[in-house]
Amino acid sequence: MKTLRWQRHRRRTAELPDDVLTATWQAVSVLLEYPDVQAVQQFSAVRGVAEQLPPQLGRHLLGFLDDAEHLPLPELQADYVDTFDVTRKCSLHLTYFTSGDTRRRGVALVEFKQAYRHAGVELTDESSELPDFLPVLLEFGAFTDRDTAWKLLNAHRVGLELLHAALVRRESRWLPVVDALRETLPSLGDDDEVALRQLIASGPPSEDVGIDSSPYSLDPRLNPQPDPIDLGMPTTGVS
Repeated sequence: MKTLRWQRHRRRTAELPDDVLTATWQAVSVLLEYPDVQAVQQFSAVRGVAEQLPPQLGRHLLGFLDDAEHLPLPELQADYVDTFDVTRKCSLHLTYFTSGDTRRRGVALVEFKQAYRHAGVELTDESSELPDFLPVLLEFGAFTDRDTAWKLLNAHRVGLELLHAALVRRESRWLPVVDALRETLPSLGDDDEVALRQLIASGPPSEDVGIDSSPYSLDPRLNPQPDPIDLGMPTTGVS
């Protein structure tokens, strides 16, 4: 997979212990999924995990849960759709930030799929999300291949920062969840900041033709894999 030039300064590995990184990514994955009944039922399990995490990670997740757990489900669902499905700069699909709805995005999505396959994971279930959907990638990293997920997250670090900046402007209730993820990743360098400012100014590129924009044109669900360290939290998304 192509390495972007502004990544040269980044750490190649995470500084957090494996179990902490796994727990954080799994918790963020659950909380960034669409909050249907099944997802919301896992909030209590996420809280139990967040309470065991280092404070700089757990406080973000607990802050979101303290707010979200008291909301009526329809209100939480409407806010999720308005945030992530309507606002372009709040997309949870990582390739959208650098490729938008252009031909380049098709290539970027194939790169995600090939990275999963190289890790021994075939994408199945045609009704699922695209392979660059952030909760899918985080679950893949938590349960299957942390190193590959780390590389993909860092390859799209500037897009994550654009998502974060958009959530800050919206004063979104999901901001603390993304903050927890950012705590697990390297800080931005000068070149990243330049790329981020350009994306903030212009937004994701757009093009009328080029790829099948249907969320089912590529297939992101993961086959069952061996369980990671048991942290007492049920899995989501990957069955």
